[in-house]
Amino acid sequence: MAPVRILNRDVDATKRQIFDDSLSTVQSDSTQNMVSWFTSPFKNPLKARNSIGGGISKSSAQYNDAMFENNSLSSVGEVIKHPVVPASNGGKRRAVESVAHSIELARDSSDGNYDQPITQNVVEASNNSWDDGPIAALQATDASDVTSTMGSTTSKASVPSSRTSAGEPFIKLEPQDNEILLHTYTSPMPSLSSLSSQLSAAKSTTPADLRPSKPEQTAKPTKASPKAKRIRFNELRPRTSIPQNLTTTEFAQQSIHAAYSSRLNPFALNQDEYRLLRNHISQLHVTAYLNIRNRILRLWVRNPLVGVTPEEAAGCAASSRWLNVAEVAYEWLLRNGYINFGCVEVPDTSHLKVRVYKSKRYKRKTIAVIGAGMAGLGCARQLEALFRQYHYRLSLLGEEPPKVIVLEGRNRIGGRVYSHPLHNQTAARIPEHARCTAEMGAHIITGFDHGNPLNMIIRGQLALHCHLLTDNSILYDSDGKLIEKQQDSMVESLYNDILDRASIYRHRAAGPVNVEGDKTLIEAGRDPQGEAGLMIGASENDRMEESIRAGSDQLENVPGGMDKLTGKAHMVMGSRKKTAPALAAQAMGWKLASNVLASRDLNLDAVARGMENPTLGAAMDEAVKQYQFLLDLSPQDMRLINWHYANLEYANAVNLSKLSLSGWDQDTGNEFDGQHAQVVGGYQQVPCGILQYPSHLDLRTRKVARRIAYDPDGRLGGTARILCDDGEDIDADRVVLTTPLGILKEGNLTFDPPLPTWKLETINRLGFGTLNKIVLVYDRPFWDIEQDMFGLLRESDFPGSLDQEDYVKSRGKFYLFWNCIKTSGRPVLIALMAGEAAVHAESSSDADLVVGVTKELRRVFKDSNVPMPSETIVTRWGNDRFARGTYSYVGPTSLPGDYDVMAKPVGNLHFAGEATCGTHPATVHGAYISGLRAAAEIIEAYLGPIEIPTPLVPGATNVDSSPKRMSQKRKAGEPLAAPVVGTEAAKTAPVLETEAAKAARLDALERDILSTIFAEIGQQPTNIGAKKGSNPFLLYSMEKWEECKQRVSEARQASDASTKKYTNEIRSIVAQMWRKESDETKRRYREQTTSNRLANNENAATFDARLASWNERALEIRRKYLEDRPNALSAEEEQSMWRQLGVQEQGRKAKMMSGYALKTESME
Repeated sequence: MAPVRILNRDVDATKRQIFDDSLSTVQSDSTQNMVSWFTSPFKNPLKARNSIGGGISKSSAQYNDAMFENNSLSSVGEVIKHPVVPASNGGKRRAVESVAHSIELARDSSDGNYDQPITQNVVEASNNSWDDGPIAALQATDASDVTSTMGSTTSKASVPSSRTSAGEPFIKLEPQDNEILLHTYTSPMPSLSSLSSQLSAAKSTTPADLRPSKPEQTAKPTKASPKAKRIRFNELRPRTSIPQNLTTTEFAQQSIHAAYSSRLNPFALNQDEYRLLRNHISQLHVTAYLNIRNRILRLWVRNPLVGVTPEEAAGCAASSRWLNVAEVAYEWLLRNGYINFGCVEVPDTSHLKVRVYKSKRYKRKTIAVIGAGMAGLGCARQLEALFRQYHYRLSLLGEEPPKVIVLEGRNRIGGRVYSHPLHNQTAARIPEHARCTAEMGAHIITGFDHGNPLNMIIRGQLALHCHLLTDNSILYDSDGKLIEKQQDSMVESLYNDILDRASIYRHRAAGPVNVEGDKTLIEAGRDPQGEAGLMIGASENDRMEESIRAGSDQLENVPGGMDKLTGKAHMVMGSRKKTAPALAAQAMGWKLASNVLASRDLNLDAVARGMENPTLGAAMDEAVKQYQFLLDLSPQDMRLINWHYANLEYANAVNLSKLSLSGWDQDTGNEFDGQHAQVVGGYQQVPCGILQYPSHLDLRTRKVARRIAYDPDGRLGGTARILCDDGEDIDADRVVLTTPLGILKEGNLTFDPPLPTWKLETINRLGFGTLNKIVLVYDRPFWDIEQDMFGLLRESDFPGSLDQEDYVKSRGKFYLFWNCIKTSGRPVLIALMAGEAAVHAESSSDADLVVGVTKELRRVFKDSNVPMPSETIVTRWGNDRFARGTYSYVGPTSLPGDYDVMAKPVGNLHFAGEATCGTHPATVHGAYISGLRAAAEIIEAYLGPIEIPTPLVPGATNVDSSPKRMSQKRKAGEPLAAPVVGTEAAKTAPVLETEAAKAARLDALERDILSTIFAEIGQQPTNIGAKKGSNPFLLYSMEKWEECKQRVSEARQASDASTKKYTNEIRSIVAQMWRKESDETKRRYREQTTSNRLANNENAATFDARLASWNERALEIRRKYLEDRPNALSAEEEQSMWRQLGVQEQGRKAKMMSGYALKTESME
């Protein structure tokens, strides 16, 4: 899938086209109608955002499914794959709205075949309805896989897995130097000539050559080209990005949502923002900054296929007074990777002419990124984008944009994201052109909502198919019998209580300095008025005290349940004061042992405070032992508890006895919301997309770094040299090291000079664990393919034991099975090995592991003839010489802030990777975020810190004027001259009006006008949120939601079951109830949706007329109001008001009707 290419950068960037993304609009009659919602704008484009208001007319959206059916572009993928960007069309740009919202779409079940909600069956929908192929699925071939006639072999040192096969097994051969695992992009139909003719030959959507190529040379402007002008924010037009078809409140809500979707608090400054602005902005102006920042994010979130331009960012300012603020907000978001990141064409400044003396030119610099995983590729792609956008600034410094090269030791990209192709590529239940793969490493996207940057890349840019996971798992005992739900729930509650009691010993850092804006104004979309006060940095000490008090509050994050999909605990706000364990156990449904006092408490101090480096495992084991005195725990209860232990070991990639008691969950509170997901056809499509779009990165494989010589002082002109295994020396000005922490701990990569002590000590303190998998491929499934996973309890070393220590070695062996049929296209199970079992698998043979897991499966599925798998793959990440493990954890000797220390550069040597991201360690998105951070460090090293204009917000100025008679209209800002003090005239003379006073006067007048209008004719008609439910499942969900929420609350014995932590479980229960409903019940909801659609169509048909009538009547009321108050406005102020409303001066006839409320409410 090729993102939209901007072929003519002279096109007015402020005229970004967007689609109406209200949820009611995207609810469609069927999957095919859902597809036509995306494709119809290409036949009937929505009105482009104009330079005045930046909005679109909703009435211009024509959704014609019949036209779609006859269109040669038969899928969303084809539309995105062949984008059209006219070179000259009056500034209108065709773009594709972010498909991030598409995952929330709901399907109708009118044909009886789509009764389940799309949020749980995305893959099925795409297979049943999109017959012409996937959304440009990224395909790959692995040249290293060849067919052999006999035998099985363990993996070589450079390969993290071994594979065996029944019948015709495989031998994993060492690939040749020129064999690189890259994805090829195939089209399900021939390219349309009318579309491909407008694409650059060097950037065709189906590249013919996928091997690393030289960076594309930017063509220099010819003499006939118009001279480009440098963009200066204070010369740009404000308000151009504020839409005309939304009220201020609706616009503000979209902007607030965009901030949440970008890992930022819409109502408070980020810590980096605070450090940047602390001496330049007052508390009053924080609100204006946040408004502008949120509006810029809105532009990006709504369309991540097109980079946000400076013109658009300036257009987010409500007036010219805030243009400096808009510039700072835009540059901070840009540098730090909150906008214009990923596979996107960004604004280019290379065409700007700069006079630079040759004597000031330096040799073109080189940035070397070591590692082509998500951190390395993300950093390289971000650097390329930043250098392109800062080309002009670099030219002023006499610099060419530095060259970025990526060095990878393997013959493939992705690092620990590796989708191994299966031998049999005969696929089912996945898009036609998707590969059949199995995930060797990273497997799950842990929530798309609230800021996961992979959301923009996977769904908004690459448009990859994803399968949304549901926690519909069941557990089997070691004898193969099904565990009763009630017993499972009681033990899970007990386990959560144990984890909660251990959490009281965690390290509690002081909260961050929190500078908030005016929430009321931000939610209303209004900027503050008045003069600036003290800078926010002046009250820093007070805020530090507040943060310390917040850190010592009695409320904190406590475990509120386990996420079986990831092994991590759901954290909720709770009290540090714990209920007596006996009473807590009784509330869970347990019966106390005889002669147990209800007031008896657990005491973990002996372990937590008696050890030099206490561990989580030791504290939890002690809690289990003490609970055994309170409760009569059976061997099955012990197996269930240890299953949850194994799941937590899976989340941390290590035995719990090696986790720090005080810091194991130091990233608590940073989790992303939303359903977890898997990429259909392979997670590795993501790094491959980053590698190739919008231009191919300079990738060099089989470059194994052995020694790095660097400049520890970071002096100007200091260089680095990388010595590779093949003998080649690579010179660079800066190096970004993204190798896994396991490689740094191993010590085979040397540094000259040696790394400083503070860095080495941190490397030694942090841990790096191991998780392994067994991939089992069958010819046909013998399990329930609708269940995404199922668990298996493991027996202790001594069957029936009640001793916790007897379960340590075996509890993580084959404890969880992933059903991957919906993502791999083949009947595939992946068995996980966590904790001690993962370490033991490193030295176990394939045959022993396969026989062992097959034995367990036959015990569970007694009624099925469980065959030996036709193909198997066993991972051994601990033996992989390029990883030495899977992901990091907080070891017993770790100190608070170790992850941040890992991230700190040493001179011109920078660090990235999941082990350098303290907020999201051990995750793919954490690795990607660290790459964005490293890129920000490098751009600052070249350009310096962000320059803050002084003053950031222009202050008010007095204007001298000659006296005027009060009966006459005066010019704007022209008060009467001051009379002689003591005279009668001095008592009645007007006071000199400052800019702030003027703004306050106009604001009060506008509020009074609007109050008069609303009192007479009511609020302006709006079409957003007016649609009634047009999907039967959604109607059903609304009716059953409270009932299901109550069931979840009772099952969990929680005090607040309405938290978002339980929403996925509620959705799952609703979906199950819907599937079980009778046809008669479903018919009632279908009939209701039919009625709703008719009402929606009628409402849409009359909306324009009702809006025009309301606007016309409002103008009449406004005109009469001003006629009754002739001195309320000066002549210039009144002309400005009518001009902002889009009304002609003569005849007072409105030129535009939509957006009336926004213009009047926001007028200054």
